[in-house]
Amino acid sequence: MTPRCCILALSTALCIISLLGAQGAPVSPTGARLMLCQAHSRCGGKLYDPQQHCCYDDAVVPLSRTQKCGNCTFRVCFEQCCPWSLKPQETFVVKVRGQGCSLGPSLDDRVCSSVS
Repeated sequence: MTPRCCILALSTALCIISLLGAQGAPVSPTGARLMLCQAHSRCGGKLYDPQQHCCYDDAVVPLSRTQKCGNCTFRVCFEQCCPWSLKPQETFVVKVRGQGCSLGPSLDDRVCSSVS
């Protein structure tokens, strides 16, 4: 290589290094909760982090959200409230989310009476 080519190659390398160094370290936007590398899900057109929220009735809700089911309270992200009419008075059963309400009772179910 001629000295002129070496100087040109060296100055090009220094220019590229200075341009890369001028950009600084990658910075995430302030307040960004969802990063592209994290697992995410959709709920009613919105993205959410399934480790912190769930989709309930097309709304993003925190995993800790609870709701009444007769005289019981159930966790909407993990359980569901099912009507159960085997008793004379109106009763409900809290089942694990994903189980069909028409399935027979299981050991995980909680029977809840109606609130008058």
